[in-house]
Amino acid sequence: MEVNKEKVLEHILLAKKGNQLSFKFLLDTFWGSVYYYQLSKIKNDNEAEDITIRTFSKAFDKISTFNEEYQFKTWLISISKNVYIDSLRKKKTSIILDTSKEQEEAAFRVVDNSPSPEDKIITEQNLAKLLRDVKQLKPKYQEIINLRFFQELSYKEISVIIGEPLNNVKVKLLRAKKLLAEIIKKS
Repeated sequence: MEVNKEKVLEHILLAKKGNQLSFKFLLDTFWGSVYYYQLSKIKNDNEAEDITIRTFSKAFDKISTFNEEYQFKTWLISISKNVYIDSLRKKKTSIILDTSKEQEEAAFRVVDNSPSPEDKIITEQNLAKLLRDVKQLKPKYQEIINLRFFQELSYKEISVIIGEPLNNVKVKLLRAKKLLAEIIKKS
């Protein structure tokens, strides 16, 4: 998919300032490239999706280090390759990696106060129909939607419950909302 380089650069600069809509734009624009790169290596849908989520989590955490002279997609693929290598090492050594305290504190500074189009669609739906639509998602996405929107837990509380770093929670929730919005639009 050919994307407008100026538009991508504009969203990168806004994301560096913490703009949530720019993070969403970058996730939506480059999700397929990173996911299919991993799928071609791994040949497992769930693992490719997990590594893609961790890739975006790491990229968004380190977006301030991105050099605009380079291609954003290439930077993401490099991160994805390293995440994949790390996951292979983790499987071999069975060591659990965690985010540092500084990474978690930086994630809390990212403001999430502007409703996305997906948020608006979700809140407009009838609850019974919404529950049926949520059941069409993969179980891991059902869980995160349930925890965030029905149990109204914070990102930090969800992170503790599912045992994943805060940035992974944010990326999974973005992905879950996008998939749910697509299901809602189809029905």
